[in-house]
Amino acid sequence: MPELPDVVVYLERLRPRIEGQPLERIRLASPFLLRSVDPPLTVVHGQAVRTLHRQGKRLVIGLEGELFLVIHLMIAGRLHWKQPGARVPGKVGLAAFDFPTGTLLFTEAGTKKRASLHLVRGKPALVAHNPGGLEVLDADEIGFRNALLRENHTLKRALTDPRLFSGIGNAYSDEILHRARLSPLAQTQRLANGDVTRLFHAVQETLRVWLDRLRRDAGDDFPEKVTAFREGMAVHGRFGQPCPDCGTHVQRIIYVENETNYCPRCQTNGKVLADRSMSRLLKEDWPRSIEELEGA
Repeated sequence: MPELPDVVVYLERLRPRIEGQPLERIRLASPFLLRSVDPPLTVVHGQAVRTLHRQGKRLVIGLEGELFLVIHLMIAGRLHWKQPGARVPGKVGLAAFDFPTGTLLFTEAGTKKRASLHLVRGKPALVAHNPGGLEVLDADEIGFRNALLRENHTLKRALTDPRLFSGIGNAYSDEILHRARLSPLAQTQRLANGDVTRLFHAVQETLRVWLDRLRRDAGDDFPEKVTAFREGMAVHGRFGQPCPDCGTHVQRIIYVENETNYCPRCQTNGKVLADRSMSRLLKEDWPRSIEELEGA
């Protein structure tokens, strides 16, 4: 799922291409994409783009007449900048937004169509789409601490809860927790003060590092390689590979469709966390430590 760094770079590359330009029309290829009915989508045709901003993991295109297009890419949704009038891809295409300067294509890979488009009128209606999480790059440590300790959750759940923190998802939460040297299953309200401070700095450092990296990778071009699994990540998507800091094999916890990756030496004091499916299957044979895991 595109997260804060990815969405920010999308917006930065869109701004010089469409800001001030009229949205000539929207070609909707999938009837399941549009999740709103009032106002009708045709009212945006010919309206100029006034603002572009992020709302959590959503991209918001503000048009004349206080009209707002709210784009949620979910897991597999992606944006592509093409020549004016570009064809919507048959298999993965969801919609095309036509501007005089080019066409913004909205695609989604896979069979589960989760990406969404809402059209709302007025700022109060737009606010209803905002989960309200803290903007971590603008926050100070006190604000971060208050948000983190508001409820008692595992760190993984807390960081990815859009009501608590804005724009952090599965991939960057893994990287943040590795940088902070904290277990994904640590309970928020049991953290020491030093742990919270370390986590706050890890959040800001991780997101800024990846923002800078994605900006460099894109250059002036529109980003086309938006993925949750990036070269240079420490643990996310690197199950079974060596941790770049200590060399221990990266482990994972799989729950439903989500996967949490972590280093047992750097983050859990050598403990291998129980994976629900595999630990249930292996029972007593499930390794409980690095030594057991590596057959020492």
